[in-house]
Amino acid sequence: MSQYRPVLYGRTHAVSSGHALATHAAAEILRDGGNAIDAGVAAGIALGVLESELVSIAGVAPIILYSAEHDHVVTISGVGNWPALTNPEVFVREHDGKIPVGVLRTVVPAAPDAWITALNRYGTMNFDEVAHFAIDFAANGFHMYPLMAELIGKNRSNFERFASNAEIYLPDGDVPKVGELFLQTDLARSLQFMADEARAGAKRGGRRAGLAAARDAFYRGDLARAILAHQQAEGGWLRADDLEKFHVDIEEPLQVVFRGVDVYGCGAWCQGPLLLEMLKILEPLDLPGLGHNSADYLHVLAETIKLGAADRERFLGDPRQVDVPLAHILSDGFAAQRRACIDMTRATPAMPDPGDSPAAEPPVEGQMDTSYVCVVDRVGNVFSATPSDSSYNVPVVPGLGFVVSGRGSQSWVDTSHPSAVAPGRRPRLTPNPALAMTAGTIIPFGSPGGDVQTQAMLQVLLNRLVFGMDVQSAVDAPRIASYSFPSSFAPHESEPGVLRVEARIAETTRVDLAGRGHLVVDWPDSTWLAGSVSMIAADRTPAITLRAAADHRRAGYAQAW
Repeated sequence: MSQYRPVLYGRTHAVSSGHALATHAAAEILRDGGNAIDAGVAAGIALGVLESELVSIAGVAPIILYSAEHDHVVTISGVGNWPALTNPEVFVREHDGKIPVGVLRTVVPAAPDAWITALNRYGTMNFDEVAHFAIDFAANGFHMYPLMAELIGKNRSNFERFASNAEIYLPDGDVPKVGELFLQTDLARSLQFMADEARAGAKRGGRRAGLAAARDAFYRGDLARAILAHQQAEGGWLRADDLEKFHVDIEEPLQVVFRGVDVYGCGAWCQGPLLLEMLKILEPLDLPGLGHNSADYLHVLAETIKLGAADRERFLGDPRQVDVPLAHILSDGFAAQRRACIDMTRATPAMPDPGDSPAAEPPVEGQMDTSYVCVVDRVGNVFSATPSDSSYNVPVVPGLGFVVSGRGSQSWVDTSHPSAVAPGRRPRLTPNPALAMTAGTIIPFGSPGGDVQTQAMLQVLLNRLVFGMDVQSAVDAPRIASYSFPSSFAPHESEPGVLRVEARIAETTRVDLAGRGHLVVDWPDSTWLAGSVSMIAADRTPAITLRAAADHRRAGYAQAW
């Protein structure tokens, strides 16, 4: 089976996201006259309710968007920095050089500012207008679905570590059953407070005043005070100045050209450069001649992924504090140098140079984090965002119903690492939304999945651009994932040589890969651990046609109209 769901075609707009109800919320915003940014923000906030085990409304939210009015692509960083009081020596002295679960991994929450900044710069609606779907889902509930119940069950002991988390995710002391109504009343009150402040602010001074009031409610008002009281009570480093001074960055995207297609990604504060470097390495190769998902093709992909990951570990970190040679990493000469390292007969046994081979660690079964949303509207605005932050390794703030970003887990205690813990420094995120554009087409795409994100995104984009698949077949095709490099999540385990392969890939191919030295581990035919890519392909012509796809591997759905 090449396609598990149909391609959805539309004339005016399209949405794809990590949950059907978030997609519905975005579609309703579009039908009410909002643009792609309004709709994307509505879906993003809703995902913080509908997938709150994976996404926090006070987490991270990297955004890349195309403004049709201004004819440009921009990124919104959507990640917070370590608090000013952060002391990395605490991790060395008291936690055996590791970043522990709990409030000590807290960074400044960025998602509220990211959503509001997007609305302020490129949207048309106020916060209360886009947040009311999320408020409804939290206050009145939604029906528990299989993947969320499975993830809560698998991490039950983690949720039980914090009474405030267990109260929400283990109501009556047990995992919610599929089909039961799942309520998050504290979370509803928190969002409603921001919405009420937004509405009151707009009455005083218009939409932008309303957005500012919603932002102040979170970063300066009652929500901030509750967050700070909890942080201080639990021994966290977050303080009022950290919240009040925080602002996301609006930046030019990174860009490479892949076979005539402009591919845009976010900066070195995330792993966005990894996707672009891998495309540069692969560009001149005869990929169609290798054959889709043949042993030769998958070997080349796996080796390219490992090369790019080695450079990620060596170079990528917060460009405010670390010198990241992006022009060099994305240059033709560097790509050629890295391409020459690929041996078609043998797999690199672990992460290739410049990093040393990491020591063996327990298997990494995958990390709970992240969702994704993309939207294209009737005038050609495009929104692509990857909200994140799971709720099982940091405490829910009592009475607020959400965790404050624990994304410090994607930093290193090792001071030589480019993403080392430091006051004011941002951790290097795995979430990295992307766009691809030609003169006639624009394609927003992205995925959850931690270190598998870019691997899934790469394979789906190649399926579309190189092998000419329709968007749904490109998303549904079987995938591989390498684990030969340190996980982005503390404690940064690795599985040298391991290549996980969905079982729909032919057994003869898997045997061939093993013969080249890959430590092949079979996945089921389809697994949520292989990512969950959403993609829209939209014609950039007056007679617009949109094609939307959502991954069958998780709870994502698409709509087009």
